[in-house]
Amino acid sequence: MKQSEYIELEDRFGARNYKPLDVVIEKGEGVWVWDVEGNKYMDCLSAYSAVNQGHCHPRIKKAMQDQLNKLTLTSRAFRNDQLGLFYEELCSLTNSHKVLPMNSGAEAVETAIKAVRKWGYEVKGVPEDRAEIIVCSDNFHGRTITIVSFSTDLGSRKGFGPFTPGFKIIPFGNADALEASITPKTVAFMVEPIQGEAGVIIPPDGYLRRVREICTANNISLILDEIQTGLGRTGKMLAEEHEGIEADITLIGKALSGGFYPVSAVLSNTEVLGVLKPGEHGSTFGGNPLACAVAREALKVLNEEKLIENAEKMGERFLAGLRSVNNSKIREVRGRGLLLAVEFKQNAGGARQYCEKLKDAGLLCKETHDNIIRFAPPLVINAEQVDWALERIKLIISV
Repeated sequence: MKQSEYIELEDRFGARNYKPLDVVIEKGEGVWVWDVEGNKYMDCLSAYSAVNQGHCHPRIKKAMQDQLNKLTLTSRAFRNDQLGLFYEELCSLTNSHKVLPMNSGAEAVETAIKAVRKWGYEVKGVPEDRAEIIVCSDNFHGRTITIVSFSTDLGSRKGFGPFTPGFKIIPFGNADALEASITPKTVAFMVEPIQGEAGVIIPPDGYLRRVREICTANNISLILDEIQTGLGRTGKMLAEEHEGIEADITLIGKALSGGFYPVSAVLSNTEVLGVLKPGEHGSTFGGNPLACAVAREALKVLNEEKLIENAEKMGERFLAGLRSVNNSKIREVRGRGLLLAVEFKQNAGGARQYCEKLKDAGLLCKETHDNIIRFAPPLVINAEQVDWALERIKLIISV
């Protein structure tokens, strides 16, 4: 079938809740993907950072194949031989005390909301059904009803009410606003260390340290959503490490499986997850042996192949190259590790035009919030490949 025929089928039978670039991918390896007509592209989105280890990493693929031949699912009605090992290795890598495995990032966020509310009632003494969680404007934590209830993005909210109460929204990057918004009913502050979907928005230096101090002083749980920023993307295992702090609850997903399988996890201190008792929360597929085996190997690949260190080094090279692009319509270039963005001024005509031209030049990326291109290649990218990407980006974007 031709590419146009695949697109026609998708448009005819699929819901129109996405607006993808018109490329139909059938194969991937490392930083490269190929479409159904044999054209080769560099992937500079990494499935929104789910493919940090590169497409179809052979070690992760083998771990998945080996586990497929033994056991895939038991539900949590029984124990399996992968779960405890997954817990131990993940806690060791992230300095966590407890793990609650789920499948998607949104499920991890929902789990954290439930856990901190229950902690607030049973440990902090907040009156029942009165708990408040503080979040930031321009956040992106998922698309369930509860999560879009505290979104400030009209496209995520319009037409989906009534919404879940119990959330307070403050500006991102403003620690004074956090301090001023806390009340005796506040149980948690949930924030992305870097706002990815908003356009790689990096808070001021020292912001997370101050946030940590404020949360500790007021006995509220700090929840860091590291579903996109975690697992090496910013040049550290977790983005919180850039400021030397530890969250009470950390949410991870995406690259936790290297793109092979839906796996997410809530990492927590013992106090918060300790409030959950049997039957109060769970998932049929959460913590299944296939997911655990895949995630264990995905984590080993990040460490043993030094992908985190590579993200830091290649990110500096990529960022420097982007900052050398000559275009008066560029408002700002920013990034940390291999999470990078080019933001255009309003008069540039939008970012999608550049994404479409870059696709034709063999590089895949995606616009966000109309005027921003996010560049986030797999962490296996090397210097030669970074330079290859920059050569095409400069050709398309420079004026």
